Amino acid sequence: MRRVLALFALATLAPVVAVAQSAGEVERCFQNPAGCGQGGGQAGGGAAPAPSGGAPVAATRPAAPTPDYTTVLQSPEPDRKHIQESLRTLDKYNGPIDGNLQSEATAKAISDWQKAHGLNPAGKLTPQEAQQLNAEAAKAPIKRIEPPPQTAAAPTPSTQANADALKALQARLAERRKAAEPKAEAAAQSLIRDLKAYVGADGKGVAGDQFAAFARWYADNKAAGRKVGEIAPVIDDYGDAKVGAAVASEILLETKQDGNSQSQCLVFAWVEGNPRKNTQAFSCDDVAAVEKWKTDQALKSAWR
Repeated sequence: MRRVLALFALATLAPVVAVAQSAGEVERCFQNPAGCGQGGGQAGGGAAPAPSGGAPVAATRPAAPTPDYTTVLQSPEPDRKHIQESLRTLDKYNGPIDGNLQSEATAKAISDWQKAHGLNPAGKLTPQEAQQLNAEAAKAPIKRIEPPPQTAAAPTPSTQANADALKALQARLAERRKAAEPKAEAAAQSLIRDLKAYVGADGKGVAGDQFAAFARWYADNKAAGRKVGEIAPVIDDYGDAKVGAAVASEILLETKQDGNSQSQCLVFAWVEGNPRKNTQAFSCDDVAAVEKWKTDQALKSAWR
């Protein structure tokens, strides 16, 4: 009879123990999921359950994204120059506008701007920061730069002395030219008479004998059917030379053909005498040749 009662009590307590064991297993799985077997713990033949009472595993936060500085650094050159101009507008930068955002001056300017705005002073900009910087510069008032007042400097003694010497020289040259003008005009008018006489004689006279270049010019125009019109002089230079008074005069020669006219300029150079000496005729464009002739004559100008 006692054995029957014991079996009955054991059969009655078995479900309770199973239920308690199942509840304990659930609690251990909740606290430590890795300790639970795939088959439901010991009952399924899995690994032994981990000791209960362990602290739960803390969840890991995702890492913050890395700032994008490459986009701005590799942006087109006009965009990079715009950033430097914005920094200059905000008085952060006074270097060259060359688009180099990695130069020491530009990086420092960017870092100073970032510090002033509570940003990470990396010396490089993200696209959002670049947009913010340009927008701020666009709203900045335009600064008007006033030129410094101009003050007339008082002439120093040496400057005043040089100015007085120049005025005195100019006065002497004017007096010398005034004295030379009648002689120079007379020499030029004498040449004009000889040139007109040569044309009137159809290529004969002292003008052609003395100035071979003029004789060739006349012959070429005659062969082309052109007639010589007005002949007008302009004194180029006059003064004493090593063998007499030397004259250089520009002569404007007009030619006509079929109702059309054109002009050519020749420089006649000679030393006064009867006959004229060291005579030459040059194109008015050949300034170097004219000046060489004057040098060869050792001309001391009273005209310039």
